[in-house]
Amino acid sequence: MGISKIEKFTEEQNKVAALAKALAHPARVAILEYLFKTKSCVCGDIVEEIGLAQATISQHLKELKSIGLIKGSIDGTRVCYCIDENNWEQMNSILNKFISTKKTQKNQCC
Repeated sequence: MGISKIEKFTEEQNKVAALAKALAHPARVAILEYLFKTKSCVCGDIVEEIGLAQATISQHLKELKSIGLIKGSIDGTRVCYCIDENNWEQMNSILNKFISTKKTQKNQCC
């Protein structure tokens, strides 16, 4: 498989794909649900709640942070994570627009 040529696609198409990729792992979905439920937390709390290894949780947090769904702040030796409200709303809008796209006519496809 070749390297993805993201420049061939619109910014919105790339955002939908990146968001879908970030949400493609159930651990990331569980982390997001936990962050919504608790409003903010410390990584150790996530490890305890989700039940995966610290290194695994850290990798998933890194992926969620890189796309902008979460943000983190350093508090001494701990990093506190929470949902990035502005980015979440923007991505929610983009994803809803994509998902709610309706066909304009009936296909003759199987």
